Amino acid sequence: MKIWIFTMYYHPEFGSAPILMDELATFLAARDYPVEVVTTIPRPPHHRPYRFKIRQREKRDKLVVSRYRTNFTRHHLGRLLAWSLYTLWSLLVLRRVKSGDVILLRLPPLLLGLISWPAKRKKVRVVLSVQDIHPDLSIESGLIRNKKLIKFAQKMEKWIYDQADKIVVISPGFGQNLKRKGVSSEKLIIIPNWVNTEFLKPYPKNNQVAVNFDLVNKFVILYAGTLTLSSYQSLEKILEIAASLRTDPQLLFLFVGEGLKKPDLVKKAQELGLPNVKFIPFQPYELLPQLLSSGDVLLVPLDQEKSELSVPSKLYNYMAVGRPILGLAESNSEVAQILRKSEAGFTISPGEKDALLRVIEALRTSPSLGREMGQKARKYVERYYSQKVVLPQYEEILINKEI
Repeated sequence: MKIWIFTMYYHPEFGSAPILMDELATFLAARDYPVEVVTTIPRPPHHRPYRFKIRQREKRDKLVVSRYRTNFTRHHLGRLLAWSLYTLWSLLVLRRVKSGDVILLRLPPLLLGLISWPAKRKKVRVVLSVQDIHPDLSIESGLIRNKKLIKFAQKMEKWIYDQADKIVVISPGFGQNLKRKGVSSEKLIIIPNWVNTEFLKPYPKNNQVAVNFDLVNKFVILYAGTLTLSSYQSLEKILEIAASLRTDPQLLFLFVGEGLKKPDLVKKAQELGLPNVKFIPFQPYELLPQLLSSGDVLLVPLDQEKSELSVPSKLYNYMAVGRPILGLAESNSEVAQILRKSEAGFTISPGEKDALLRVIEALRTSPSLGREMGQKARKYVERYYSQKVVLPQYEEILINKEI
């Protein structure tokens, strides 16, 4: 039996998906299972070794990585074309999958789920890992507005779920969403995403990254991640908070990352004349623990209409470095529930400006409160979201056909 992992994004790209899928594949290969990852040629800035390649095959021990070119622009049409091409590549790869193998499809893109049907005809076990609820997010954000297209996407979603042997969802809320769409409880398994707690651990505030960016003597409110439409509205509100606090020279709002909406955020910060806002690009992954430890408060922004359908992996990364979390989300969101249970931070609706200001002031004037929340965050993530807790659950669902 061979394990196949189909994931559009994979190491060495930035983001949670590439890291998590690489850690899962490496774990399974180390457990002596033959594993093949089917993914894409990396996007910039990691594309240089692959510039003239249509496809590439890499091998290390029992782990094989097969990469296929799908690069288009990152705008909506470009992404749709990339998803479609990756699905076509995956269908071609499916010819090499044998009866008795098992495949894990990481969704989105939802289109990838279309390969479930031919896989089932080959007597291959199909497990879906649903990381975002599509097409719901696309509909609620306004990306899909045509009623016929919405109806088609919803029918396709239900059909894809029907083909799967098992569906892994990352939270109870995701499970409830799928149940409302007719997915049986027996098919659903809740396995959260995880964090490498041996790598992501607390560092002192005066670490080398903080020194390099002049953060040591400042109270830093930090966001690290992609600057895209999904986080834009909440981060825009944070810029308005920064404007209210612009006269305080010891307070800094630090945005780390890239994305489609970064130019808009930079422009807004410039228009508001904010000396207390700083943008820096993604840093090398090996510096992530020090980078996150440079923050005194770490931001998890979610748009109001999406907060019930999203649990960003950055939440677990933040908790692992032992810093208090400020979730910009609604009180009924999964993020809010985790922060309440762990007592690791606060959840405030992005529109509640006064409440945001009070929380920032409370954490700034009471360092002991931040330390206590950070310690609770670390303990909670070690107990529930560490690799040693979560990855064996994936092994069990992939290997044990009786589940």
